[in-house]
Amino acid sequence: MEMDNVRREFPVAGNLVYFNHAAVAPLPLRSVKRVEDFLREYAAKGCLDYPEWMVYQERVRGLAARLVGGDESEIAFVKNTSTGISIIAQGLVWRTGDNIIIPETEFPANAYPWFNLWDKGVEVRMVRERGGRYRVEDFESLVDGRTRLISVSWVEFATGFRNDLAAIGDLCRERGIHFCVDAIQGLGVLWMDVEEYKIDFLAADGHKWLLAPEGIGILYVSRRVAGELRPLFVGWNSVEDPSDYLPYHFDRLRKDARKFEEGSPNLLGTFALGSSLELLLEVGIEKVEERVIALTDLLVDGLVERGCSVLSPRGEGEKSGIVVFSSCVDDNSVFNRLMEDGVFCALRGGGIRLSPHLYNTEEEVYRFFDILDRLVP
Repeated sequence: MEMDNVRREFPVAGNLVYFNHAAVAPLPLRSVKRVEDFLREYAAKGCLDYPEWMVYQERVRGLAARLVGGDESEIAFVKNTSTGISIIAQGLVWRTGDNIIIPETEFPANAYPWFNLWDKGVEVRMVRERGGRYRVEDFESLVDGRTRLISVSWVEFATGFRNDLAAIGDLCRERGIHFCVDAIQGLGVLWMDVEEYKIDFLAADGHKWLLAPEGIGILYVSRRVAGELRPLFVGWNSVEDPSDYLPYHFDRLRKDARKFEEGSPNLLGTFALGSSLELLLEVGIEKVEERVIALTDLLVDGLVERGCSVLSPRGEGEKSGIVVFSSCVDDNSVFNRLMEDGVFCALRGGGIRLSPHLYNTEEEVYRFFDILDRLVP
């Protein structure tokens, strides 16, 4: 798919230099149209076409499975990342004295669900950040015989550092530890294979790099460990043959990830997510990653030339779609001016966070530099 055609999917590009996909992304036109068509159909015919809606929902499940490298039976649709991780935290059986290991600067979605296990006597151990990075040996140093799970963000929201999932996955598999990944800052922009990385659980909301609305997310539960996870919520849709309402058959809970979809689905969100996934997969995630890394490299080179401090680690295997920098003047003033001049970004990690996506252009990067040159001597 040609990049010019991709860019036409995003009318936001005519209004803003949108460098804030690590916060909330704009929707592509095809996703807007899919939801509008669905709503018109709903208004005209009610739920007459409900069976067809379910067919499309399963197509979206298959697209999500392709994106993560798993099987569609391992995918559940959830409200957001926090819900997905809470399902994991509350679904596993814990014993007093068990421990979990997470990085110390995680977004709360990958911290609070684990802290919430305090009443079960579960300890949360935190790996110290060193130079903006988390090293595998520092995770390993905290592991003992009662470590049950390691949970990390694929990409750290405040710095853009990409954790070494392959190495952490190997550590977990060797030590018999569950491996959980908060993938929200990477899924949709970086290549993923849950099997290669030995991931047991993965959660990601759709509203960032997946280019979908808030309120719809993906939960991956490996079939290898699905039987160890008890549903946090249970409803009519948690069982086999869910349309067979009576007699009750609670003894026949679904065996796969679908058991975590307890009730009526968020069809608006699922349909929008589906269209956005179709766009990303049409382009190809490898091409998306190549494009975004090239844009962030261009940003980093220009920032360094201008004497700014790049706070994001950019070594081999560390790059992501996020670049955090600090100027040699007041970052708040620079941020406010960028926003006033139509460069949409964020204050994070002790600096200004930029996060372009595949439809952004080199010309937009140069426009950003033109504004910066007027602010930074």
